[in-house]
Amino acid sequence: MKKLLIALTVAAIWTTNVAAQTKKPNIILIMVDDMGYSDLGAYGSEIHTPNLDRLAAEGLRLKEFYNNSICAPTRASLLSGQYQHKAGIGYFDVNLGLPAYQGFLNKESLTLAEVLKTAGYNTLMSGKWHVGNDSLSWPNQRGFEQYYGVIGGGADYFDAKPMPLGGSQYPVVLVENNQRLHPADNSYYFTDEIAGHAVKYLQEQSKTNKPFFLYLAFNAPHWPLQALPEDIAKYKGRYDIGWDSLRHERLIRQQQLGILDPRQTVAPRDEEVPEWNSLTWDEKQLWKSKMEVYAAMVDRMDQGVGKVLDALKALKKDDNTLVIFISDNGAPAEDVAHWGPKAARNTGPVGTAGSFESQGKNWSFVSNSPFRAFKNFMYEGGISSPLIAWFPGKIKGGTIAKGTAHLIDLAPTFYEVAGVKYPEKYNGVKPNALPGKSLAGLFFRGDALNREVPLFWERAGNRAVRKGKWKLVSIYPQYRWELYDVEQDRGETNDVAAKNTQVVNELSAAYFEWAKQTGVVEYEKIKPASLFDKKPAK
Repeated sequence: MKKLLIALTVAAIWTTNVAAQTKKPNIILIMVDDMGYSDLGAYGSEIHTPNLDRLAAEGLRLKEFYNNSICAPTRASLLSGQYQHKAGIGYFDVNLGLPAYQGFLNKESLTLAEVLKTAGYNTLMSGKWHVGNDSLSWPNQRGFEQYYGVIGGGADYFDAKPMPLGGSQYPVVLVENNQRLHPADNSYYFTDEIAGHAVKYLQEQSKTNKPFFLYLAFNAPHWPLQALPEDIAKYKGRYDIGWDSLRHERLIRQQQLGILDPRQTVAPRDEEVPEWNSLTWDEKQLWKSKMEVYAAMVDRMDQGVGKVLDALKALKKDDNTLVIFISDNGAPAEDVAHWGPKAARNTGPVGTAGSFESQGKNWSFVSNSPFRAFKNFMYEGGISSPLIAWFPGKIKGGTIAKGTAHLIDLAPTFYEVAGVKYPEKYNGVKPNALPGKSLAGLFFRGDALNREVPLFWERAGNRAVRKGKWKLVSIYPQYRWELYDVEQDRGETNDVAAKNTQVVNELSAAYFEWAKQTGVVEYEKIKPASLFDKKPAK
């Protein structure tokens, strides 16, 4: 009998160990909004981001990870694994009257939540949606079992009132699980609410035996620049040195970290950004306060990440969770508080609930260091994001890899990690095929990511192609192709198109074939009068 009990005990332990080894991993996908490539400590910043820096130190960073240059198209690709036109959001979350530009995710583009649910995952989301305003396209209708956040493109951080923007009232639809919320003004700080709801959903989910997928989509540090006083206080005086000196500091730090090869080119100052020392005393006071608040917003976001990681550890799920962190686009050029008669409200000091300031080009060219240009452009400053991947015991700590990866690669990565087969049919619909490549080999084994097919971009007439060391770019409305060798010139300082006409012809032909297959339409034919129009201009 004693031998039988010992045998049964050993068998039970063996079975438990095998079950633990084969248990599906949890997945947390963190996306921030309008944050530049160099705004984390792990990518060269002076901003205090200890939680994300820890994930970077214990995990992997990519030097080259690409987004779609602006909010809604990026989220369309992220959630579906499709190029944004194929998903129905080729321009923005507005309907321009064509399938590729309908402004919401089509049914053929399955969301991460829809697919992972078929593998038994609980699906949770907290934060910004921005891929469909109609309630039929809200998160709970597209696979998420729990959701809190804003449906549209933005919100104030201290209230849920409409935002006066572009000469009209931009609606703020704040919901939890399809129920509209109307919190009192100044009763919360939105970044904290996003993190808090994520923690709540994790705690509730822990009562099940299911793995989970959490999509944590912070609105920060997207304008308006609004932050908590205690966070702003941390950065008082830090930016008195101005953007010229700060950029120099970050470039040195990026080289020390191994993010920037000293032999690589660095983009020159944007021609519209003045020298810091050319400003008046009053101008300097305004501009340095903007960066103090921006830093505070990034800092608070990192604190929110820390709360989620603490909850993960408390629930004893941290050793079986893959965490991915990215930004939706480069830092922005827009200066919404100073758009003349269509300017947004700006009724309080920078950082307060009444402020509608943004960091503008002057600080954004620092955020996007060492790259050229800003959000909405296809230069590296517009489409380059930091990427951090963390999975204890699975991803080697302190890894920095080249990558050359794209948003479309995350869906096949998650499906491979989760052991889920992408459906051939879903609710009677045949889904679009996935164009991306799994990054699992890169993350877990250090395999090089070899792409046989180029990466492509188009948004509002701006276009790009990336194949190997070559990057082809054209900026609306010129439609003139520029060519850069990004292995040596990621700062995009030397256009070599005239010397490499065969490469230009090859990549441009590939672009037009991709555009045809993906549903891209010449921008002039669909161009709306403004970003917020729902119909094409006549």
